[in-house]
Amino acid sequence: MINIVVKLDEWNLASPENIGEIAKRLIEEKKFGRNVVAVVPSSPPVNEGLEKIIYSLSDAPSERELDAIHSTNNQIASSLLSIAIQKRGFRAVSLTGWQLGMKTTRKLAGNARIHQVDGNVIIERFKKGEIIIVAGGQGVDDEGNITLLGAGGTDATAVAIAKSIDAERVEIYTDLDGVYTGDPNVVQQARKLKDITYDEMLELSYLGSKIVHPRAVELAKKFDIPIVVRSSTKNLRGTLIKGEIEMERNLIVRGVAYESDIIRFTVGYELLEKSSLANLFNTLAKHHVNVDIIVQSVMSEVKPTISFSIVKEDLTNAVKVLEEHKEELGFQFADFEVGLAKVSIVGSGMVSNPGVAGRMFARLCQENIPVKMVSTSEIKVSVVVPQDDMIRAANALHDEFNLAEEWV
Repeated sequence: MINIVVKLDEWNLASPENIGEIAKRLIEEKKFGRNVVAVVPSSPPVNEGLEKIIYSLSDAPSERELDAIHSTNNQIASSLLSIAIQKRGFRAVSLTGWQLGMKTTRKLAGNARIHQVDGNVIIERFKKGEIIIVAGGQGVDDEGNITLLGAGGTDATAVAIAKSIDAERVEIYTDLDGVYTGDPNVVQQARKLKDITYDEMLELSYLGSKIVHPRAVELAKKFDIPIVVRSSTKNLRGTLIKGEIEMERNLIVRGVAYESDIIRFTVGYELLEKSSLANLFNTLAKHHVNVDIIVQSVMSEVKPTISFSIVKEDLTNAVKVLEEHKEELGFQFADFEVGLAKVSIVGSGMVSNPGVAGRMFARLCQENIPVKMVSTSEIKVSVVVPQDDMIRAANALHDEFNLAEEWV
């Protein structure tokens, strides 16, 4: 029999009616002769109120106990889904991360990494004809402590399980019915892609797409596990994420992504000798400030500057770090600009087609959208623009590269 792993979304667990509907869908997969593992995120109804209770008891609860409490959300969700399947006459069992043998590191509380998964636990359950419901995003460390995998942990759990049981594919259920050339909520002519490479999906995920977490894409690429992104409510064909695809005719750019609330920092120096990239970015990294785009300006008779972008959430920490380390870093001033966004184009076809960046800049110029910063790789070009222009820029670039057209 074929093994498949299905990663559910929160909407599937938002009400008893939704849980019942997803139970029917998993049963249909079982009726088709497939062994099914469903990986569930935390249940929204269970999440509500937990934080209030926790912090009414203590202003500073321990990280260990927070992990243990938060892990129960997924466990309850998995048990509720198992009950719904059992009610409909099919065998199902819920498993926690540690019952599954999900061993993790313990580097940071709430942000552990998967070390190994015991797929034999699931294989034995398959032999009993059971649908397996796994509490995602959790495991246990070498000391027996419950751990949480943090952002993207449920997606990563699904791929890790797929590897451990030699699954044919992972299916990611979302509120969309696949991966689109742009966010269909804002890009008017966005079109669903039949397939997309791991590398393209990875870039889109890092650049603002919320469809699949990059942790899961990285794991899938490493172990060559196909991912299908599908609707969580409709049984429609989705988008296949895999290693190689038959490139759609002339489609150099495959998608447009955007991310709001970008901050641009500029650090100025009196002398070039003091403008050490290593010192600046090592200091920021030690204090957990994630830097994205970097631009260094060195010109004769002009004082050197280093500009870099960060997300809004890191602003307070970045200001504090620079203030506390100004003397040792040797800069003269530090300033920042808010109200910015990052807009990106992605496509494997860029590698062999020069001039893509030029077309991008020309179209943005035509639209009177100023470009503040630029970053490139083999398969993507990102620009920082005023946030007020973000949606207009995304739509203009989607049009510029003909992404709305059906290709064969």
